Amino acid sequence: MQHSLVTGASRGIGRAIAVALSARGDRVAVHYGSDRDAAEHTLTLLHGDGHLVVGGDLSDPAVAQRTVDDVLAAFGRIDVLVNNAAIAPSPETSHPIDTVDYADWNRTWERMLDIDVRAPANTTFLVARSMIDRGLPGAIVNVGSRGAFRGEPEFPAYGAAKAGLHAMGQSLAVALAPHGIAVTSVAPGFVGTDRQQQKLDGPAGDGIRDQSPFGRVATPEEVADAVVYLSSPGSQWASGAILDLNGASHLRS
Repeated sequence: MQHSLVTGASRGIGRAIAVALSARGDRVAVHYGSDRDAAEHTLTLLHGDGHLVVGGDLSDPAVAQRTVDDVLAAFGRIDVLVNNAAIAPSPETSHPIDTVDYADWNRTWERMLDIDVRAPANTTFLVARSMIDRGLPGAIVNVGSRGAFRGEPEFPAYGAAKAGLHAMGQSLAVALAPHGIAVTSVAPGFVGTDRQQQKLDGPAGDGIRDQSPFGRVATPEEVADAVVYLSSPGSQWASGAILDLNGASHLRS
Protein backbone atom coordinates (compact mmCIF):
# COMPACT_ATOMS: atom_id res chain seq x y z
CA MET A 1 0.00 0.00 0.00
CA GLN A 2 1.23 3.46 -0.91
CA HIS A 3 0.62 6.52 1.25
CA SER A 4 -0.17 9.68 -0.67
CA LEU A 5 -0.56 13.39 0.05
CA VAL A 6 -2.65 15.36 -2.46
CA THR A 7 -2.64 19.13 -2.01
CA GLY A 8 -5.67 21.16 -3.02
CA ALA A 9 -7.86 18.06 -2.93
CA SER A 10 -11.06 19.60 -1.62
CA ARG A 11 -12.66 19.74 -5.09
CA GLY A 12 -12.05 19.60 -8.84
CA ILE A 13 -8.88 17.99 -10.17
CA GLY A 14 -7.45 17.40 -6.70
CA ARG A 15 -10.57 15.58 -5.56
CA ALA A 16 -10.51 13.37 -8.67
CA ILE A 17 -6.84 12.54 -8.03
CA ALA A 18 -7.50 11.66 -4.40
CA VAL A 19 -10.39 9.38 -5.40
CA ALA A 20 -8.33 7.68 -8.12
CA LEU A 21 -5.37 7.08 -5.82
CA SER A 22 -7.66 5.59 -3.17
CA ALA A 23 -9.23 3.34 -5.82
CA ARG A 24 -5.85 1.73 -6.50
CA GLY A 25 -5.43 1.11 -2.77
CA ASP A 26 -3.54 4.17 -1.50
CA ARG A 27 -4.14 5.74 1.87
CA VAL A 28 -4.67 9.39 1.01
CA ALA A 29 -4.14 12.62 2.93
CA VAL A 30 -6.60 15.17 1.53
CA HIS A 31 -5.19 18.68 1.84
CA TYR A 32 -7.36 21.81 1.64
CA GLY A 33 -6.47 25.48 1.65
CA SER A 34 -9.52 26.99 3.37
CA ASP A 35 -12.65 24.89 2.72
CA ARG A 36 -12.57 22.07 5.25
CA ASP A 37 -16.21 21.09 4.54
CA ALA A 38 -15.36 20.40 0.89
CA ALA A 39 -12.31 18.39 1.96
CA GLU A 40 -14.45 16.35 4.33
CA HIS A 41 -16.78 15.65 1.42
CA THR A 42 -13.82 14.43 -0.62
CA LEU A 43 -13.01 12.10 2.26
CA THR A 44 -16.46 10.49 1.98
CA LEU A 45 -15.80 9.69 -1.69
CA LEU A 46 -12.55 7.82 -1.12
CA HIS A 47 -12.28 4.05 -1.41
CA GLY A 48 -11.07 2.11 1.59
CA ASP A 49 -10.31 3.57 4.99
CA GLY A 50 -7.54 5.17 7.02
CA HIS A 51 -7.57 8.42 5.04
CA LEU A 52 -6.88 11.85 6.52
CA VAL A 53 -7.78 15.53 6.10
CA VAL A 54 -5.13 18.24 6.60
CA GLY A 55 -5.35 21.95 5.89
CA GLY A 56 -3.54 25.25 5.63
CA ASP A 57 -1.62 27.67 3.44
CA LEU A 58 1.43 25.68 2.32
CA SER A 59 3.31 28.80 1.21
CA ASP A 60 3.84 29.43 4.94
CA PRO A 61 6.89 27.32 5.86
CA ALA A 62 5.55 26.60 9.35
CA VAL A 63 2.18 25.45 8.02
CA ALA A 64 3.83 23.27 5.41
CA GLN A 65 6.03 21.68 8.10
CA ARG A 66 3.04 21.05 10.36
CA THR A 67 1.01 19.57 7.50
CA VAL A 68 3.69 17.12 6.43
CA ASP A 69 4.44 16.23 10.07
CA ASP A 70 0.74 15.49 10.65
CA VAL A 71 0.61 13.19 7.63
CA LEU A 72 3.79 11.40 8.67
CA ALA A 73 2.46 10.97 12.21
CA ALA A 74 -0.72 9.39 10.85
CA PHE A 75 0.78 7.31 8.02
CA GLY A 76 4.36 6.73 9.10
CA ARG A 77 5.60 7.51 5.59
CA ILE A 78 4.68 9.39 2.42
CA ASP A 79 5.31 7.54 -0.82
CA VAL A 80 3.55 9.93 -3.20
CA LEU A 81 3.17 13.70 -3.22
CA VAL A 82 0.83 15.38 -5.69
CA ASN A 83 1.32 19.15 -5.83
CA ASN A 84 -2.08 20.26 -7.07
CA ALA A 85 -2.99 23.25 -4.86
CA ALA A 86 -2.98 26.45 -6.90
CA ILE A 87 -4.66 29.76 -7.59
CA ALA A 88 -6.25 29.29 -11.00
CA PRO A 89 -7.24 31.96 -13.54
CA SER A 90 -10.53 33.62 -12.66
CA PRO A 91 -12.12 37.07 -13.00
CA GLU A 92 -10.73 37.87 -9.54
CA THR A 93 -7.14 37.04 -10.54
CA SER A 94 -7.18 38.59 -14.02
CA HIS A 95 -4.33 41.11 -14.43
CA PRO A 96 -3.74 42.09 -18.09
CA ILE A 97 -0.80 44.45 -18.20
CA ASP A 98 -2.57 47.10 -20.29
CA THR A 99 -5.49 47.63 -17.88
CA VAL A 100 -4.55 46.51 -14.34
CA ASP A 101 -3.16 49.06 -11.87
CA TYR A 102 0.31 48.66 -10.40
CA ALA A 103 -0.88 47.78 -6.89
CA ASP A 104 -3.14 44.98 -8.14
CA TRP A 105 -0.40 43.78 -10.49
CA ASN A 106 2.02 43.37 -7.59
CA ARG A 107 -0.59 41.87 -5.27
CA THR A 108 -1.59 39.24 -7.84
CA TRP A 109 1.97 38.29 -8.73
CA GLU A 110 2.95 37.90 -5.08
CA ARG A 111 -0.01 35.74 -4.11
CA MET A 112 0.03 33.58 -7.23
CA LEU A 113 3.74 32.86 -6.99
CA ASP A 114 3.36 32.13 -3.28
CA ILE A 115 0.65 29.53 -3.81
CA ASP A 116 1.57 28.13 -7.24
CA VAL A 117 5.36 27.95 -6.81
CA ARG A 118 6.49 28.54 -3.24
CA ALA A 119 3.90 26.23 -1.67
CA PRO A 120 4.79 23.20 -3.84
CA ALA A 121 8.48 23.97 -3.31
CA ASN A 122 7.98 23.86 0.46
CA THR A 123 5.95 20.67 0.36
CA THR A 124 8.31 19.00 -2.07
CA PHE A 125 11.33 19.77 0.12
CA LEU A 126 9.68 18.36 3.23
CA VAL A 127 8.27 15.23 1.61
CA ALA A 128 11.44 14.49 -0.37
CA ARG A 129 13.56 14.80 2.75
CA SER A 130 11.21 12.45 4.61
CA MET A 131 11.71 9.90 1.81
CA ILE A 132 15.48 10.35 1.86
CA ASP A 133 15.65 10.10 5.66
CA ARG A 134 13.71 6.83 5.56
CA GLY A 135 15.68 5.47 2.60
CA LEU A 136 12.48 5.05 0.62
CA PRO A 137 11.80 5.54 -3.09
CA GLY A 138 8.85 7.67 -4.04
CA ALA A 139 7.08 9.81 -6.60
CA ILE A 140 6.29 13.51 -6.79
CA VAL A 141 3.81 14.73 -9.41
CA ASN A 142 3.23 18.42 -10.09
CA VAL A 143 -0.01 19.63 -11.65
CA GLY A 144 1.09 22.37 -14.04
CA SER A 145 -0.68 23.85 -17.03
CA ARG A 146 -0.77 24.26 -20.79
CA GLY A 147 -0.58 27.99 -20.02
CA ALA A 148 3.11 27.62 -19.20
CA PHE A 149 3.75 26.98 -22.90
CA ARG A 150 1.12 28.84 -24.90
CA GLY A 151 1.04 31.99 -22.75
CA GLU A 152 -1.62 33.54 -20.52
CA PRO A 153 -2.06 37.16 -21.65
CA GLU A 154 -4.74 37.94 -19.06
CA PHE A 155 -2.99 35.92 -16.34
CA PRO A 156 0.76 36.31 -16.89
CA ALA A 157 1.60 35.48 -13.28
CA TYR A 158 -0.24 32.17 -13.64
CA GLY A 159 1.65 31.27 -16.81
CA ALA A 160 4.95 32.20 -15.19
CA ALA A 161 4.15 30.28 -12.02
CA LYS A 162 3.25 27.10 -13.88
CA ALA A 163 6.38 27.39 -16.03
CA GLY A 164 8.36 27.72 -12.81
CA LEU A 165 6.64 24.66 -11.37
CA HIS A 166 7.55 22.62 -14.46
CA ALA A 167 11.17 23.83 -14.27
CA MET A 168 11.39 23.03 -10.58
CA GLY A 169 10.12 19.53 -11.28
CA GLN A 170 12.74 18.90 -13.92
CA SER A 171 15.55 20.24 -11.74
CA LEU A 172 14.48 18.05 -8.84
CA ALA A 173 14.03 15.02 -11.09
CA VAL A 174 17.80 15.13 -11.63
CA ALA A 175 18.59 15.93 -7.99
CA LEU A 176 16.37 13.22 -6.50
CA ALA A 177 17.01 10.36 -8.94
CA PRO A 178 19.99 9.06 -6.91
CA HIS A 179 17.54 8.63 -4.02
CA GLY A 180 15.07 6.64 -6.11
CA ILE A 181 12.55 9.49 -6.18
CA ALA A 182 10.85 10.27 -9.51
CA VAL A 183 9.52 13.76 -10.24
CA THR A 184 7.10 14.45 -13.09
CA SER A 185 4.53 17.04 -14.12
CA VAL A 186 1.25 17.07 -15.98
CA ALA A 187 0.20 20.09 -18.04
CA PRO A 188 -3.58 20.07 -18.51
CA GLY A 189 -5.45 22.33 -20.85
CA PHE A 190 -8.99 23.42 -20.00
CA VAL A 191 -10.59 20.99 -17.54
CA GLY A 192 -14.34 20.78 -16.98
CA THR A 193 -14.45 21.13 -13.21
CA ASP A 194 -17.53 22.33 -11.34
CA ARG A 195 -15.86 25.72 -10.94
CA GLN A 196 -15.57 26.08 -14.72
CA GLN A 197 -19.05 24.81 -15.59
CA GLN A 198 -20.64 28.26 -15.70
CA LYS A 199 -18.07 29.37 -18.27
CA LEU A 200 -18.60 26.22 -20.33
CA ASP A 201 -22.38 26.73 -20.26
CA GLY A 202 -22.05 30.39 -21.29
CA PRO A 203 -21.38 32.11 -24.62
CA ALA A 204 -17.66 31.30 -24.46
CA GLY A 205 -18.28 27.56 -24.04
CA ASP A 206 -18.24 26.56 -27.70
CA GLY A 207 -15.01 28.44 -28.32
CA ILE A 208 -13.36 26.73 -25.37
CA ARG A 209 -14.43 23.30 -26.58
CA ASP A 210 -13.31 24.09 -30.11
CA GLN A 211 -9.75 24.67 -28.91
CA SER A 212 -9.37 20.89 -29.13
CA PRO A 213 -10.03 18.95 -32.35
CA PHE A 214 -11.95 16.51 -30.14
CA GLY A 215 -14.49 19.29 -29.61
CA ARG A 216 -14.55 18.99 -25.84
CA VAL A 217 -12.57 19.74 -22.69
CA ALA A 218 -10.87 17.33 -20.32
CA THR A 219 -12.54 15.73 -17.35
CA PRO A 220 -10.88 15.84 -13.93
CA GLU A 221 -10.79 12.05 -14.06
CA GLU A 222 -8.59 12.11 -17.18
CA VAL A 223 -6.02 14.20 -15.34
CA ALA A 224 -6.31 11.85 -12.36
CA ASP A 225 -5.66 8.81 -14.57
CA ALA A 226 -2.36 10.35 -15.71
CA VAL A 227 -1.35 11.10 -12.13
CA VAL A 228 -2.14 7.52 -11.11
CA TYR A 229 0.30 6.28 -13.75
CA LEU A 230 3.03 8.83 -13.01
CA SER A 231 2.86 8.09 -9.29
CA SER A 232 3.10 4.34 -9.74
CA PRO A 233 6.35 2.45 -9.11
CA GLY A 234 6.41 1.33 -12.75
CA SER A 235 6.62 4.90 -14.06
CA GLN A 236 10.02 5.79 -12.59
CA TRP A 237 11.63 6.02 -16.04
CA ALA A 238 9.27 8.90 -16.88
CA SER A 239 11.01 11.06 -14.27
CA GLY A 240 11.65 14.55 -15.61
CA ALA A 241 8.75 14.37 -18.05
CA ILE A 242 6.05 17.01 -18.52
CA LEU A 243 2.96 15.26 -19.88
CA ASP A 244 0.67 17.39 -22.04
CA LEU A 245 -3.02 16.71 -21.35
CA ASN A 246 -4.77 19.15 -23.63
CA GLY A 247 -6.52 17.14 -26.36
CA ALA A 248 -4.15 18.43 -29.06
CA SER A 249 -5.28 21.99 -28.35
CA HIS A 250 -1.65 23.12 -28.07
CA LEU A 251 1.29 21.28 -29.60
CA ARG A 252 4.81 21.92 -28.36
CA SER A 253 7.73 21.59 -30.77
